[in-house]
Amino acid sequence: MAPTSLPPSPDEILSWPAHSGPVEVRVFRCDRPRPGDALLVFFHPGGFVVDDSDAADGCLSVLAQACGMDVLAPSYALAPAHPFPAAVEDAHAVLREAVARRTALGWKGKRLFVGGVEAGGNLAAVSSMVCRDRQGPELAGQILVMPMLDTCMLGNSMQCAAGQADQVELVASMARSYRSYLPHPADRQHPYASPLQARRLGQLPPAQIFYTEGDPLADDSRAYADKLRAAGNEVELVGLPPADVGDDEARCSITADDPCVTAMKRFLDAHR
Repeated sequence: MAPTSLPPSPDEILSWPAHSGPVEVRVFRCDRPRPGDALLVFFHPGGFVVDDSDAADGCLSVLAQACGMDVLAPSYALAPAHPFPAAVEDAHAVLREAVARRTALGWKGKRLFVGGVEAGGNLAAVSSMVCRDRQGPELAGQILVMPMLDTCMLGNSMQCAAGQADQVELVASMARSYRSYLPHPADRQHPYASPLQARRLGQLPPAQIFYTEGDPLADDSRAYADKLRAAGNEVELVGLPPADVGDDEARCSITADDPCVTAMKRFLDAHR
């Protein structure tokens, strides 16, 4: 079991320039001699419309210690004030800044990983595509935890959840988030908005994708894993036991516990 007694607060809070203006970057240090060979940039949940950094603090404190690497948790532009692609551009800007500031961060600059929960999982998946398309920064791996991947919301698990009284509001909330994030319908088919709809998925970094049984997002994760594999990428798909994932705090709590933490550590160690 991963440690859960760590203080749920960052060790440092930085301000970095990004596409939409300054962003807050929370730093979670692991207990190890510095500098480290690997760094994880992890994007918070919140459906593209809420800054749920606080909900992720405890989770990221645990991950930094359990996985033996520092973790950066950046904010990013939120809809509706800043719709797509503002968050995507902020995410890529942070990755570039991380490389540029590697000495100050105490990182050797050798292995850069990206991850995220829910909307943050979307940004992690999209960042992998953007880094490929713009030829950097090079990513060693991507960790997608219960990610939002399909703006069309057509997966079987999503459709089933829409008809269940205990999940109908969760599905409606996701639909509202997508409408705020993507006010222009044409953007919903853009691969940087809807990774599951992307037609070009080759040459992406190794992926670890988590889904929770019973989650409306579960089938999207399975489908994305299949598409990544078909495109020639290395993929590990991890199914988690059924759990209440009705809010971001619950999703982050699952991320901070086993079997999620153990699987992440194994994945990160294998690609360091």
